[in-house]
Amino acid sequence: MNKRTLAISGAAVAALGAAAILLPNANANPDETSGAKTFSSPVAVKLARSLAADLGDNGAGWYYDNANRQLVMNVVDEDSAEGVRAKGAVAKIVTNSMEDLKAATKTLSSDASVPGTAWSIDPVTNKVQVTADRTVTGAKWATLTKATDQMEGTVSVKRSQGEFKKFDGEEAAQPGDNGGAGAGDAAGDAGAGDAAGAAGAAGGADDAGAGGAGDAGAGGDAGAGGAAGGEQGAGGAGDAGGAGDAGGGGDAAAGGLDGGDAIFGGGARCSLGFNVSVDGAPGFLTAGHCGNASQTWTSDEAGAQQVGTVQDSQFPASDFALVMYDDATTQVSSTVDLQDGSTQEIGRAVEASVGLKVQRSGSTTGVTDGTVTGLNATVNYGNGDIVNGLIQTDVCAEPGDSGGAMFAEDAAVGLTSGGSGDCTQGGETFFQPVTGALEATGAVIGAGDGGAGGGDAAGGAGDAAGGAGDAAGGAGDAAGAGNAGAGDAGDAGAGAAAGAGDTGSDAGQGLN
Repeated sequence: MNKRTLAISGAAVAALGAAAILLPNANANPDETSGAKTFSSPVAVKLARSLAADLGDNGAGWYYDNANRQLVMNVVDEDSAEGVRAKGAVAKIVTNSMEDLKAATKTLSSDASVPGTAWSIDPVTNKVQVTADRTVTGAKWATLTKATDQMEGTVSVKRSQGEFKKFDGEEAAQPGDNGGAGAGDAAGDAGAGDAAGAAGAAGGADDAGAGGAGDAGAGGDAGAGGAAGGEQGAGGAGDAGGAGDAGGGGDAAAGGLDGGDAIFGGGARCSLGFNVSVDGAPGFLTAGHCGNASQTWTSDEAGAQQVGTVQDSQFPASDFALVMYDDATTQVSSTVDLQDGSTQEIGRAVEASVGLKVQRSGSTTGVTDGTVTGLNATVNYGNGDIVNGLIQTDVCAEPGDSGGAMFAEDAAVGLTSGGSGDCTQGGETFFQPVTGALEATGAVIGAGDGGAGGGDAAGGAGDAAGGAGDAAGGAGDAAGAGNAGAGDAGDAGAGAAAGAGDTGSDAGQGLN
């Protein structure tokens, strides 16, 4: 045998030896995805909840892998992993149990409660992700790192170049570069109605269709207030676009506002979150720190068009407020302003999940999008303002966007609280879960007798999602085109979980 043959033989033996070592390890890979099924987000969420209940303490969270459309379940042992794989999900064997992660958050709350910090459980890294803003220096940084250094392997720390703050703004603030429906162009021809940049709910009938809010609307004449189509677009303003004088007037309350529209009170400008009903009476949700700033709220910065009065406001432990429309006959639409002359129907509320794709509408920066990155977040805004149980995202926002709607398709998800950064440089934004606000206030998504989808009506709604009862789209048939977005309460019920007794359950939860 010549040297060349010997060399080839030696290489072959070496390759076989390497394969013998690598193959067992590949088979034991805790992230093994062979055989994993692909799921839509709604189906993945439903399966995740079922698996999490079965896993109990052996589960350590889960997330939806958008890129591969796969459900990833964190587990602590191989036996649990086998059960997960049998259901078509990806089993990821992790070091930290959910009990470990929750214990870490408690330690942070007691030993590292430093202004300018936030933390949330991140199932992707199987750690508690701590974020410190640019104000955390010197003694504050020392306090934080002293606590986190003792939890190495369970906690990770990153810096934010921004500063954590609530995203309420001054009344005179101008809308951002992204075309939000803010207070800019407040004068206009329509007077007070245009000032809100979203008061397109002038209550007009006039073949309103798209409805408008005068020139101040988001990105054009279509404004922000109109509902979707039909001759009575749930408070559409003027002649399909509301240019000129149609946007304002004294009837703003008659047609309600949309999610994301500007509201003013106590020297602050915030954004409306979602229209709701309480025992059949119309109202809306916004941020609690906005509700604390003023008892009454208007649709114009001059304060001439009062629309509602705060009934309940919770901050800082949580961050939501319920404002009831002063005119009990207000016909509100269950819609979010997309700041381009169109709206998104909202028929239900869902709990957030890591990996969920979301959008946010606000009166400063308009509509932006991103992904949920963490749950059960705690944010320390300083001055004793510490909020728990928030949703962490990579969605951007700016002052004036507080209270604005975060949604996923036709589902309400969160109310804008605060964060760091802006829509130029990016940053983190935190949201109050809508499901918690609905449950605490007894409010339901939508309006009128169909707004809730009603406790039991949710049962078995599955992915039907079409809204909540024939009145869900707003003012009965007037809300948009006929019964658009309504759905039958018995079959669609997709919004039913939005705040009544079954809030957050699997019933009727399309996306979540």
